[in-house]
Amino acid sequence: MASFLRRFARATPIPFTAVAAIGGVSFLYYHSSPDLVQSQQAEQNESKNIPLVPDKWVEFKLQDTARVSHNTQLFRFSFDPTQKLGLDIASCILTRASLGQDAEGKPKFVVRPYTPISDPESKGYFDLLIKVYPEGKMSQHFASLKPGDVVEVKGPIEKLRYTPNMKQHIGMVAGGTGITPMLQVIEAILKNPDDTTQISLLYANVSPDDILLKQKLDILATTHPNLKIFYTVDNPTKNWRGGSGYISKDMVVKGLPSPSDDTLILVCGPPGMVKQISGEKAKDWTQGELSGILKEAGYTEQMVYKF
Repeated sequence: MASFLRRFARATPIPFTAVAAIGGVSFLYYHSSPDLVQSQQAEQNESKNIPLVPDKWVEFKLQDTARVSHNTQLFRFSFDPTQKLGLDIASCILTRASLGQDAEGKPKFVVRPYTPISDPESKGYFDLLIKVYPEGKMSQHFASLKPGDVVEVKGPIEKLRYTPNMKQHIGMVAGGTGITPMLQVIEAILKNPDDTTQISLLYANVSPDDILLKQKLDILATTHPNLKIFYTVDNPTKNWRGGSGYISKDMVVKGLPSPSDDTLILVCGPPGMVKQISGEKAKDWTQGELSGILKEAGYTEQMVYKF
């Protein structure tokens, strides 16, 4: 296991530079009871041989970690090796850690969403790639964990129900750690020989060294002609051959499929990028009104999904 993680770290020696953006949910959560599930639902999930429960916090043990960069780590959590985690494409999980007690003496928790980057068909484990922020309550908690420690998880939280060939062409606009749900969809398409969906990804980062998973993405693009990737960075190096600057309307027009009923554009990244590209989600976390570059380029709300 440790050797696998070391190989992964060597294969992706570069950090993310934008916030994790999985639907914009990032919050502190307070609750006096750690058990939120009805026994009937737990029994239903057990009958499916799936460890995740949507309404119950389930403990998963940390198996190993690998430092991918100076501020990004890979965490592998283990469970029954006969089980799959139970993720659909595309979905995320919620993680929870205790922060002690509030002023009333009630348990106080921090809750954050993450998208596993491991194959949903894998049995017995799942992997999270997490950027550790100096002031990040949950990421600092993850960084303090040692093998054998546990993290509470519940889910899955379905974001977009993907089905093979649901669209002829899927465009993706990702920034920083917004690549994680895109990777879920990309790998689901590419590993299915009956799925002929074309994929076009625009991936923005601060610098070339901030493009996490680049080697993996490049290998996928090289071995699958239906995947096209365009990278752009704010601070290009002398030998950089990709785009420069923020994602622009010109990049969108040239790099994404044209607006049509058989096109879907997925957007995930830090709030500022999402606002510029597609407009923010609504306050109740529904999709909200489409605006920004995608609207200017002729896309409609039915053609765009904001993670």
